[in-house]
Amino acid sequence: MNEGNFGEFGGSYVPEGLQTVLDDLANQFNKYKDDPDFNADFKYYLKEYVGRENPLTYAENLTEYVGGAKIYLKREDLNHTGAHKINNTIGQILLAKRMGATRIIAETGAGQHGVATATACAMFKIPCTIYMGTEDIKRQALNVFRMELLGAKVVPVNEGQGRLKEAVDAALNELVENYETTFYLLGSAVGPHPFPSMVRHFQSIISEEARRQILDKEGKLPKAVVACVGGGSNAIGAFANFIDDADVRLIGVEPIEAASISKGVPAILHGFKCLTLLDEAGNPSETNSIAAGLDYPGVGPEHSYLSETGRAEYVQASGADALEAFQLLSKIEGIIPALESAHAVFYAMKLAKELSPEDSIIVNLSGRGDKDVSQVFDMLKK
Repeated sequence: MNEGNFGEFGGSYVPEGLQTVLDDLANQFNKYKDDPDFNADFKYYLKEYVGRENPLTYAENLTEYVGGAKIYLKREDLNHTGAHKINNTIGQILLAKRMGATRIIAETGAGQHGVATATACAMFKIPCTIYMGTEDIKRQALNVFRMELLGAKVVPVNEGQGRLKEAVDAALNELVENYETTFYLLGSAVGPHPFPSMVRHFQSIISEEARRQILDKEGKLPKAVVACVGGGSNAIGAFANFIDDADVRLIGVEPIEAASISKGVPAILHGFKCLTLLDEAGNPSETNSIAAGLDYPGVGPEHSYLSETGRAEYVQASGADALEAFQLLSKIEGIIPALESAHAVFYAMKLAKELSPEDSIIVNLSGRGDKDVSQVFDMLKK
């Protein structure tokens, strides 16, 4: 496949002025991603600041409760800031510094990427502005406060549904206006080239560790790797180093309320081609997942390609399913998962029953659920 293209998906469909910016970004990324000094810096901050490597935890109680295959949790929830997002923000901000950027902008849905961006900007003394939909601001008030506490400016986006799509729109619009000084630190494996490839590169540390860890623990590869999918950053990170292992099933779990792969069609969204949910007028559909981080009408181009080629499977879980898994994992393992991750936990429980006790499954626990406790409290109260 050509650089930036995954079969028919991916590419860069942007105005000429922005394309010049993205071409420079792609050149700089390609220059530094294999640079020994850059990678030494990246590994240093992942270890000393993020706290990697994080464990691959055998969920013994959950396995016993469900029956069947052993369930292992890749503990991205134990990273500094509580999610996988920090992997990518550290990588991109190191790139931004080398490119001479004097400010950072970002988008956020559930707020985890916003918090990770604000954290990295505080660490590296770079001012940042974070765009967030007004509806997500209501649902994730705690994360908004965390971003502001870390020194970020949070800009509410009122247009449309006031969710992740609109936040991306606003960030891209600002990049066009202020590209000379501003670096757009995009949080998911979406957008025009080179963003999907950059995010995959920095998030692939998840599967690099998980593959080694499961071989150490089980002496063989897992039957499946399971991860939730919204835009697709945690899932592509969890899949990346298993893609060439043909016997390992790669399973992405979408929210049934925003199932872009299962129900979408090829279309251009935010400057790239992917499977997209469209309404009758051909515009991106409204989405209503209980997990703000999965509320996106499209999906990363590599996921679109993996689905089309059959290398990965994409299934669905409902909000009720995720809520069930959220409570169950909390009660029997003492681990409160993010609502996003709970979609993957739910499906892994279902899959484990179909497999042998000799088999294993890795679930990418993409984040912790502290941010969701207030929301879940309100939902259960109702």
